[in-house]
Amino acid sequence: MKKLAIAASLVASPAFAASGPFFSLYNTDFVVLLSFLAFIGVLVYLKVPGKLAGMLDKRAEGIQRELDEARALREEAQSVLASYERKQKEVQEQAERIVASARTEAEAAAAKAKEDLKSTIERRLAAADEQIESAKTSAVREVRDRAITVAVAAAREVVARQMTDASNDRLVEAAIGDVQAKLKLH
Repeated sequence: MKKLAIAASLVASPAFAASGPFFSLYNTDFVVLLSFLAFIGVLVYLKVPGKLAGMLDKRAEGIQRELDEARALREEAQSVLASYERKQKEVQEQAERIVASARTEAEAAAAKAKEDLKSTIERRLAAADEQIESAKTSAVREVRDRAITVAVAAAREVVARQMTDASNDRLVEAAIGDVQAKLKLH
């Protein structure tokens, strides 16, 4: 309560500063009041409050237009964003389809390459088997030829040791007889 009384006395003290009667031109408070009322009158006469209200209304309309434009831009931005999100989703789906297709094609190519490799290996194994068989046949033939050569050489030696002139004549006559017999048959 004490604080309220002190605040009231501080606020009211300038009003008591004037000396003399209140409605006198020597009273500064009265002169200030008249000046203030004249100033307000001039403002009303010049229609300043209307102009101020008009300027404020104009400013309010400008702000409202800007707000409406901002709302329209926001809505447009949201629609563009939604459009881009749809496009991004479509592109993502298309990319997934492309990846799936590429994966399928890669798996098919891998399977074909595996089959081709398998057939190539089979052909090479068959060619190797043929070469082995050919080498085996060649080796057998070579061994046989070598055995024949060795047998002929051994037989020649044996025949040369056991051959006499008489047995030689007998063999020659037998061979001539065999040839004549074969010639008559044909």
